[in-house]
Amino acid sequence: MDIIKINDNSDKLYYIGGIVRDKLLGVPSLDVDITYVGNAIEYCSKFGEVIQENPAFGTVRVNVDGRVIDFASTRAEVYEKKGHLPVVTKIGCSLEEDVMRRDFTVNALAMSVSTGEIVDYVGGLEDLKSKLLRVLHEESFIDDPTRIIRALKFRARFGFELEEYTRRLQEDYLAHINYNMSYKRVKKELIETFNLNSQRAFEIFVNEDIYKLVSPRKFVLPDVNIEELIKKYPVNNVWLVYFGLLPDLSRMEITKEERKIIVDFRILGALKTDFEIYKAFQDLALESILLYGIAKDMNAAVRYLDVLRHIKISITGEDLKRLGIEPSPEYQEIFDYVLKAKLENPQITYEDEIALAKKFKN
Repeated sequence: MDIIKINDNSDKLYYIGGIVRDKLLGVPSLDVDITYVGNAIEYCSKFGEVIQENPAFGTVRVNVDGRVIDFASTRAEVYEKKGHLPVVTKIGCSLEEDVMRRDFTVNALAMSVSTGEIVDYVGGLEDLKSKLLRVLHEESFIDDPTRIIRALKFRARFGFELEEYTRRLQEDYLAHINYNMSYKRVKKELIETFNLNSQRAFEIFVNEDIYKLVSPRKFVLPDVNIEELIKKYPVNNVWLVYFGLLPDLSRMEITKEERKIIVDFRILGALKTDFEIYKAFQDLALESILLYGIAKDMNAAVRYLDVLRHIKISITGEDLKRLGIEPSPEYQEIFDYVLKAKLENPQITYEDEIALAKKFKN
């Protein structure tokens, strides 16, 4: 997303965070964050049609020339309850005080809307140049452990590494996790991270014990390149193919559909024949099949995806009626009988299938 030009000559309006980082890196930005030093609701409403206001956080959403922009007041926050949303203690603080509530130095850079001047209170420019992620204070991960996952996301997107002290803080937190945290926020960060489909990110997630934020039980990195697997077999929910491998998901808020994808692969046992593979996978989501392959039997999953799923029988219930067979549970037995034959010999024709149905009946 490009930086949008705001017609403002004050010295109090700043692009901040990811959009500044991405502009300096020369990569597209995913969003636009603009901060006003003062009360944004009072000042920024003049830029267009106000769509939404949130006085508690000092934010306002405005339609600026057909583009929806979020403006935020500079604010100070405290984490009264560690691992959960912070509490705003002041609206309209200084810009320096505002940036100190952010996650990493590279995300605490500001750029004046009117002049383009970069404001750097925390050494973010140097860390950006060195591709280092550095927290702003020693309790950063204690306040908000989702920052560990966010760091993983930036490591995957940009090739950043953790600054040494930040790495030690991460290791210390992961050795003493406070599981009373907002798992809704954890899930959001995991989805954004795993949807990047990065094998490197998943290896870091496992090898650095970041997975323990979600699942305390021991987890070993599967001997499968999941990134390449998903490139070959694209899925709708990339993140679930990574996330669904974790042994304990009891803390997570998972939808009924997401849970089904995970349960469907877990309840399957060994599949020995083509017919067993076909019947087990034919009604499953592709994510479930890939999870089964990664966790249990890749040969079975690939056999189905590359060959078996393209084999279909042609006869229908109407055909069986014409053969004088009354509708009953026997229909499924006949279809399975024909399917087994076609899996063994995909060249079987419609006429051959009719003959097989007659043979089964007789």
